[in-house]
Amino acid sequence: MPELPEVETVRRGLAPAMVGARFARVVLRRPNLRFPFPENFAERLTGRTVTALARRAKYLTAPLDSGETLVMHLGMSGRFDVRLPDGRNLSPGDFYLEGALGVPKHDHVVMAMETGATITYNDVRRFGFMDLVPTAGLAASRHFAGMGLEPLEAGLTGAAIARLFRHRITPLKAALLDQRLIAGLGNIYVCEALHRAGLHPETPAGTLTKPDGRPTAKATLLARTIRAVLAEAVAAGGSTLRDYAHTDGSAGAFQHAFRVYDRFGAPCRTPGCGGSVARIVQSGRSTFFCATCQPAHGADTTSARPPPEPGSGRRPI
Repeated sequence: MPELPEVETVRRGLAPAMVGARFARVVLRRPNLRFPFPENFAERLTGRTVTALARRAKYLTAPLDSGETLVMHLGMSGRFDVRLPDGRNLSPGDFYLEGALGVPKHDHVVMAMETGATITYNDVRRFGFMDLVPTAGLAASRHFAGMGLEPLEAGLTGAAIARLFRHRITPLKAALLDQRLIAGLGNIYVCEALHRAGLHPETPAGTLTKPDGRPTAKATLLARTIRAVLAEAVAAGGSTLRDYAHTDGSAGAFQHAFRVYDRFGAPCRTPGCGGSVARIVQSGRSTFFCATCQPAHGADTTSARPPPEPGSGRRPI
């Protein structure tokens, strides 16, 4: 499933075709995706102007001049294809290039804009969805109520992690994937951030909080590391898991910088480490880590070489 950096890549590629543009015509080629479309969905979009295009966690949100917001989720295989007025085709965040520009039978929503651009939503597995929500109640809607901190914003600090994780005995990786705590983090980037921060994925989350509630040094490092990993992934255009490419057709490059994700048995990429990438299963999902760089909580770490901190000038990831 596309994670936060991939969705942000889609947002940036889609914004020029949507923001400030008015829907001239909307065609639905089926009654539902993952969920049924809202009542009169096409009619409520037609004639309305998109005033902005934002991202919340792994969702795209497009406020309209009608006072409603179009909420879009890509699911596992959702994609947008854009035909510009000059005839060029763009695919903002094409995660599944194996299908070229998408098989037409999976083109489920076609949005013709008054600018002459056409935006087509293609979804092979139909796990994505679209909804219309009153803009004034967006934060309290079923999509966003109870959603945690946005990890790319300044609010994700060591103090915030200490507050969120205090007294929690759940494994650190599970806590980071809990969307009620921090929204938008997924398996790939949690594995990468934990490795960079030198934290074992099974470490009890509460150990990042001091008895008086203040953050430990590891909590502060983890917050900084999460933001750095996500920012680098966005700058690289996301990660290619199935020949991912973004708007200009070039491949997202961040997967080439993975230190641990999907590298089971390979040498750890931390200079001087000498360890190898291990794999365990947590909550039914694969976790990749280096036991040398990321010793288990309470283990003797005197001989373990810590991974470099962000900005140290070593390998980017």
